[in-house]
Amino acid sequence: MNTELTVQTISVRVICLLIGYLFGNFQTSYFIGKANGIDIREKGSGNAGTTNTLRVLGKKAGLIVMLTDIFKSILAVTLVYFIFRVQYPNLIYLLKLYAGLGAILGHNYPFYLKFKGGKGIAAMGGMILAFHWAYIPIDLLLFYGTVAVTHYVSFASLLLSVSFLVQTVLMGEMGYFRPYLDPARAIMVPVIPNSIRYEMYALAFIITAMAFIRHRSNIKKLVKGEERKTYVFKKNKTE
Repeated sequence: MNTELTVQTISVRVICLLIGYLFGNFQTSYFIGKANGIDIREKGSGNAGTTNTLRVLGKKAGLIVMLTDIFKSILAVTLVYFIFRVQYPNLIYLLKLYAGLGAILGHNYPFYLKFKGGKGIAAMGGMILAFHWAYIPIDLLLFYGTVAVTHYVSFASLLLSVSFLVQTVLMGEMGYFRPYLDPARAIMVPVIPNSIRYEMYALAFIITAMAFIRHRSNIKKLVKGEERKTYVFKKNKTE
């Protein structure tokens, strides 16, 4: 159970980041837009994500984009879990975070689209779903509850990213992130090392900061009261 920062463990971190990035590069909204004869990045807000697809192409297209973008992060994180859980039991939650970060980076900065992608919230949602079950009830209620009450997807997205950071720190300090137990080898360690937890907190902070950076124009509009609202059960007009 090598948890020291060695060439081998650094390589594993990079591999998990790359796995996530490759999955994240599947730009659903771009492909659906092309199927409808448009480049989604040139319509509406110019963002290659769920909300802009919903506004430009409708509810069905928006739902497909959201579910696919969520699922690609789930696949990346789950794949990393099954590949590395036995060899690196102490690192498994950290490696899942690297895969999730990679998926968000791939979604936001796809190499084949000149690094112009989405804002990474659906990808972050998929990472959360695959990361730890304890996040799911709070984050689902927080995100969809905020959208239902305020109709500001951007505001709900920012709250979700902050919630993820806060939960990661609280759960880490409370000992929720236990090493993977391999029954065949009877490996069990009560808690993961402090250095790994602190690295997890750093990654969670990066993910949250990236959400704020990608939403900086939305934040300005929210402050000025100019942010567009999104209605799930009403027609959303595209400006």
